[in-house]
Amino acid sequence: MRTYRYFLLLFWVGQPYSTFSTSLSQRTSVFPAKKRASELSGNSKNELNRSKRSWMWNQFFLLEEYTGSDYQYVGKLHSDQDRGDGSLKYILSGDGAGDLFIINENTGDIQATKRLDREEKPVYILRAQAINRRTGKPVEPESEFIIKIHDINDNEPIFTKEVYTATVPEMSDVGTFVVQVTATDADDPTYGNSAKVVYSILQGQPYFSVESETGIIKTALLNMDRENRERYQVVIQAKDMGGQMGGLSGTTTVNITLTDVNDNPPRFPQSTYQFNTPESSPPGTPIGRMKASDADVGENAAVAYSLTEGEGLDMFDVITDQETQEGIITVKKLLDFEKKKVYTLKVEASNPHVEPRFLYLGPFKDSATVRIMVEDVDEPPVFSKLAYILQIREDAQINTTIGSVTAQDPDAARNPVKYSVDRHTDMDRIFNIDSGNGSIFTSKLLDRETLLWHNITVIATEINNPKQSSRVPLYIKVLDVNDNAPEFAEFYETFVCEKAKADQLIQTLRAVDKDDPYSGHQFSFSLAPEAASGSNFTIQDNKDNTAGILTRKNGYNRHEMSTYLLPVVISDNDYPVQSSTGTVTVRVCACDHHGNMQSCHAEALVHPTGLSTGALIAILLCIVTLLVTVVLFAALRRQRKKEPLIISKEDIRDNIVSYNDEGGGEEDTQAFDIGTLRNPEAIEDSKLRRDIVPEALFLPRRTPAARDNTDVRDFINQRLKENDTDPTAPPYDSLATYAYEGTGSVANSLSSLESVTTDGDQDYDYLSDWGPRFKKLADMYGGVDSDRDP
Repeated sequence: MRTYRYFLLLFWVGQPYSTFSTSLSQRTSVFPAKKRASELSGNSKNELNRSKRSWMWNQFFLLEEYTGSDYQYVGKLHSDQDRGDGSLKYILSGDGAGDLFIINENTGDIQATKRLDREEKPVYILRAQAINRRTGKPVEPESEFIIKIHDINDNEPIFTKEVYTATVPEMSDVGTFVVQVTATDADDPTYGNSAKVVYSILQGQPYFSVESETGIIKTALLNMDRENRERYQVVIQAKDMGGQMGGLSGTTTVNITLTDVNDNPPRFPQSTYQFNTPESSPPGTPIGRMKASDADVGENAAVAYSLTEGEGLDMFDVITDQETQEGIITVKKLLDFEKKKVYTLKVEASNPHVEPRFLYLGPFKDSATVRIMVEDVDEPPVFSKLAYILQIREDAQINTTIGSVTAQDPDAARNPVKYSVDRHTDMDRIFNIDSGNGSIFTSKLLDRETLLWHNITVIATEINNPKQSSRVPLYIKVLDVNDNAPEFAEFYETFVCEKAKADQLIQTLRAVDKDDPYSGHQFSFSLAPEAASGSNFTIQDNKDNTAGILTRKNGYNRHEMSTYLLPVVISDNDYPVQSSTGTVTVRVCACDHHGNMQSCHAEALVHPTGLSTGALIAILLCIVTLLVTVVLFAALRRQRKKEPLIISKEDIRDNIVSYNDEGGGEEDTQAFDIGTLRNPEAIEDSKLRRDIVPEALFLPRRTPAARDNTDVRDFINQRLKENDTDPTAPPYDSLATYAYEGTGSVANSLSSLESVTTDGDQDYDYLSDWGPRFKKLADMYGGVDSDRDP
């Protein structure tokens, strides 16, 4: 019995919208069934046996972004072994199986449970299989099929940047590249025009344009000037569907800045400038600033200034301030108002960086005229020389004129000038100057050997304005005069052997001279005339400023003459001739056969350093005499007669009337007995004055006893005893005043100030009872005033 088995898999896609539905024949392609040749068994007959119909696969499409409320139907899976009795079970595996795609295990219907997005995943690969529900064994082998998501235009073009920034030089030609913008579309570029993007410009015309396919932005207007407008904002649109109606679009903003080029020359805002400067301005002083404006920026706005012509090209200069781009006029040389008052210059401003393609616009420079007015100032006097050098002989007398200096006021007023010497440079006041004519003369004698050069400073001061002064150095050289005699270079003391031969050299002499003759020193040596005839030695002049001492005889005896004093005359060869006499000491000594000194006379070899007995006695007598004199002087001072402090023709010895004597201070306690003024009872009868010898002893009249002031009395008595026993107290009486008055005095106050304040008459007769000490007061106040009113 021949058996035929059929397994049929049918897929179709149901579309909820007729717009996107296609017929099954368009969406499904049936693969040809596999044929299998099999041998028939039995009777050796070959049978053609058709193989079973296996899976029928195709590439299926499913629309993305399904918006229906039900599951989207994909297709149906069916096997020809399915009897409809539920014995077969359909299963699905692979991408999205059970989640995105589900299958009805009984009927084999496949559905999509979610809305699919092709931009997330465009293709799903699944595997289908039919198994026996009871045994779980597959009745057909597992096979794969593909579900491809069909694209729709659901994504607009998106630019790679939200905002683009670009620059382009100003004055660029039309079509100059600026920047390229790019937009991408997430839709499928292989299906329809959903991803075909076209660019267009929405804002920025007519200055810029954009290529529709490439997105390249170019300049569209000729000679765009940065100085007129620098920044532009361009809006570019990218639209899909090839730009057709219904396509989606996106936009971006492009900020375009025109960069500067040197297309503008510098320009001065005015054609003439005027500056003032005082004539005392030192070189380098800025006079004024001027600026040429340039509409360009940065390097293109750099300006260089220069002086091109004018009267003061050598007197002034111009420099460029790199920060402010200003030209600064400065002084180049010292100005003089009296010589020239006004200068006219021409200043040029130019761009150091010029672009040749813009030279047709004209020269990139500008010029302006500058007038500089020199102001007169009160200048200090100016000396005729920067320094003076004078010479004078050292034998010049005081008030000898050396030379003169000259200075004058450079101003038009020609104010008179006075001269003076800066004494800080001439502390010894050796020189002086005539304040009127500037003559320099000496005020002291000079000595070249003490100081060769004198460097002083002369001051010239305007008489009308002493603040204006100037100084000049004055160098005075003292010329040499032969005023110093030559002398030995050192102290010469030599010896001669007793067995010396005649004409034997025993010493070489050298001389020095403080003078400095022009032709050099030339000394001559000779014996003094008084020693030339009978001398035992001779002088040999070597004619080279040296001389030798030679013996005149054979043999010397130290016992006869142990020491010879040889006077040598040294003369120079200058004018006037100066000479001096030096003494050479020659000792006679015993020598060995080689001529070496062995011994000399004691008196000749040893210089006594001690003192003789007579000298010591004389010194001791002087010391004793001095001591005796000091002792006598001290004794006489102690025993000297003490004279009174006050001497009057009436011999009234009371210093109270000496108003011009302030006393000796607190130690002067012996002038008078102050106790009498305080309490007459305190007077001690046995105490006499120490300053005079009293003619007679008068006891003062005792007044009625007052209240005993023992504290005051004890205090004064104690101080008196201390002064009497003090060996250091002065030999004369002095008044000692103590700030302790006790309780008062019976004599009351003797002040004349209080006396004149009383209205009534006072009785001073009691003064005559106080003894001779107060006789003068009694005569003055005791009598009746003759001019008193009756």
